[in-house]
Amino acid sequence: MLRWRAAQTRRSCGSSPNGEKPRPSMLRHLTSKIKATGPISVAEYMREVLTNPVTGYYVRNNMLGPDGDFITSPEISQIFGELLGVWILSEWMGGGRPKQLQLVELGPGKGSLASDVLRVFSQLRSVLGEASVSLHLVEVSPVLSRLQAQNLTGNYSQEAGAEDEPIYRRGETTTGLPVSWYRCLDDVPAGFSIFLAHEFFDALPIHKFQRTEKGWREVMVDIDPETPDRLRFVVTPSPTLASSTLVQADERRDHVEVCAEGGVIIQQLARRISEDGGAALIADYGHDGTKTDTFRGFKGHQLHDVLVSPGSADLTADVDFSYLRRMAAGGVVCLGPVTQRTFLKNMGIDTRLQVLLRNCADPSTRKQLISSYDMLTNPAKMGERFHFFSLLPHSRLSKPKKPEGLKMEKKSPAPLPVAGFSELSFS
Repeated sequence: MLRWRAAQTRRSCGSSPNGEKPRPSMLRHLTSKIKATGPISVAEYMREVLTNPVTGYYVRNNMLGPDGDFITSPEISQIFGELLGVWILSEWMGGGRPKQLQLVELGPGKGSLASDVLRVFSQLRSVLGEASVSLHLVEVSPVLSRLQAQNLTGNYSQEAGAEDEPIYRRGETTTGLPVSWYRCLDDVPAGFSIFLAHEFFDALPIHKFQRTEKGWREVMVDIDPETPDRLRFVVTPSPTLASSTLVQADERRDHVEVCAEGGVIIQQLARRISEDGGAALIADYGHDGTKTDTFRGFKGHQLHDVLVSPGSADLTADVDFSYLRRMAAGGVVCLGPVTQRTFLKNMGIDTRLQVLLRNCADPSTRKQLISSYDMLTNPAKMGERFHFFSLLPHSRLSKPKKPEGLKMEKKSPAPLPVAGFSELSFS
């Protein structure tokens, strides 16, 4: 019988008695699983808690907004989505203005970001010309997909007849733009695509590893032997397949979180972008290979113990952008990460705010605009906690093109800068 050593983890990561009654169905499911097969990886724990088809957090709940467990940037201000819409158009133009543009969003939340982006497309229809635009949403939550459909298409959507169809819901916006829903990225058709992933990668399952005197060992979730209805972290006594394959040989940290699923998705995005053109823009909590233990829960906008009442709270871990860059493996150009503050300021958020304020006489709306701007850009709030990261085809940066409408200092020939990752001044 293997002996398991209790893991040393932060207070926010360990199980602690706080008087909260566990959600019986998910907890029972997990304890039965552990009794049958032994301790489970943190990745398996996250996958079950968040996306289990019966009791998963994302499957059952509408967790966004003031009444949910967290609020995202698109929910805070329309300016955020508008600037991302401008970025998408900029990269479509940088890609040679192809006749078809697929906007693909991974984990679209309520559909607020897509809605703001499509409004920009409508306002700048003359820029798009005859290009055919379609929206493709990758969403596993039935609850959220219905909410997205309501927000984006009103009553103009319907579910597929068979469960195994790649497109499980279809609709169109009030302007006639087609919208399709998929359960996985693989089902989205090939073609020039701009991929958006806002607060998507942070919710993907992670493996956790601890350096020991005997080498790297995986952190697992087990039943607390002293309290059978409570879970605890343990460290495996011997290597696992994951600890043997996912930790880099030159890793210097003592504790590492690796999102293998995120790595696979990055590889898919890189392959599609290199073959079909386009770009990917990823915005998330994250770091560039420096942080260690970031696994945490959120419930009612407050930090929540990840092992208490599983299924009742959102689970998240900061994105390791250095890992995503490594997984892209040179097939594409990787830009960033840059802070959200830097990205939005480079995109012209200050100018956009001034325009909105000039056209707004209502004091409460003006106050809301200023407050939203502060939330998005203040370093102490979202400004430096969130980062932007982009994947682009090598062809995008290989040849300089004469910029239109941009003032740039004269230097030796260089490719046209990518919006958001370079400071641009508009004439």
